[in-house]
Amino acid sequence: MTLVGRKKRKQKREVDELLLEAIFSIEREWKQIKSLINQSIEPTFEGRSSEKVAQSKYLFLLREAKHRKISAVRYSK
Repeated sequence: MTLVGRKKRKQKREVDELLLEAIFSIEREWKQIKSLINQSIEPTFEGRSSEKVAQSKYLFLLREAKHRKISAVRYSK
């Protein structure tokens, strides 16, 4: 195995770990906003919009992880 191959694999692993961190972070954000919206008597348009944006970000990151064949189990520390 060459040095270039190892470096490339290490970079991919680092990017994959950053992607997983982003997924977990956005998921928490989305669930928190969703919880606030569900508890609101009269949710605002801005609240619903921010929920949809967070949901869209989360789903986009999940699709990217699936495309890159990333498993959270594999990268657990």
